[in-house]
Amino acid sequence: MIYPVHSCPQFVATDLQGIRMLPQSVKNRETLLFSGSEIKEILRLEDYFALVENAFRLYAQDKSLSTGLLHVDTEDGEFHIKAGGLVSGKTYLGLKLNGGFFQNQKRFGLPNIQGIIVLCDGEDGSPLAIMESVQITINRTGATTAVAAKYLARPDSKTVTICGCGTQGRVQLRSLKQVLPVQKVFATDVDPEKAASFANDMAEDLDLEVVAVDSVDQVIGTSDVLVTCTPSTSPLIKPDRIPDGIFIAAVGADSPDKQELDAEVLAEAKVVVDLLDQCKNVGELHHGINAGTITEEEVHAELGQIIVGSRSGRTSDEEIIVFDATGSALQDTAGAIAVYEKALSDKERNKFDFFS
Repeated sequence: MIYPVHSCPQFVATDLQGIRMLPQSVKNRETLLFSGSEIKEILRLEDYFALVENAFRLYAQDKSLSTGLLHVDTEDGEFHIKAGGLVSGKTYLGLKLNGGFFQNQKRFGLPNIQGIIVLCDGEDGSPLAIMESVQITINRTGATTAVAAKYLARPDSKTVTICGCGTQGRVQLRSLKQVLPVQKVFATDVDPEKAASFANDMAEDLDLEVVAVDSVDQVIGTSDVLVTCTPSTSPLIKPDRIPDGIFIAAVGADSPDKQELDAEVLAEAKVVVDLLDQCKNVGELHHGINAGTITEEEVHAELGQIIVGSRSGRTSDEEIIVFDATGSALQDTAGAIAVYEKALSDKERNKFDFFS
């Protein structure tokens, strides 16, 4: 006999003639639903810092479920499916499906990235929540760069260059300003108008000097921190212009074809990755391995190892450090857990019973 997932009985032996069945209590089977605007009300950008840092800590302590990544290309875009879980008191599994269609805004007036996160109970498989994914993705990505910068950037870093002036570029700068004494910012984008708009908006919002420039080559030599957050498929950053002591957060390369750093950059740097198994297949590390400029064994550490202290962070002001950030289900799941748990007491929350 096959029993429904929530009503599998316990079998208790009574005598040699048979068994007696004691039904378990039936759990609430309703799934919570969250829009992007609801998530924004529940979690602020600052809330994600501790969430993602703890997610990488749990991963380094073997308190996570295996992560997985599936990438599917279409004629006009791509899909990412990322899955993974965290174990901290309760076990959760998160699965994110994101579609990246980078002409959507121009062609259809739609967001370039759209998707959902499904959060499940890791003990019985129940779908606990389904939520819009982009709000979490945007903020956990910026927060992860800030966490990495805390360990890997020079603590006196004042000059930041943002390469890619979309929504993610703005979140990256807001995040970095939380952990570094940022004073001056250079902004560059393939669309000069977008860079100019970024400069005007962020200067006003953050009370910083923000200057739009035509090329990253103009300013990288005077930068303490460089963030690349573009969908580029060809290298934007060459090794000959990189100054000693810089911290580079390479955020854009989250699929096999994307690349923002010349492979030679990795040969000159201490390389830290978010997840090694993922970066060697889709990140900047993937391109470096293919080009022969770095091996898997030459990667200094995963971010979680640095957080728990099993590997060193920055050890000198002269080190060039690259953080290869491909984005993981661990970060997504951490955000989704926080949204779900904060909303449990809300009796008016949207719910749906998929099994009725």
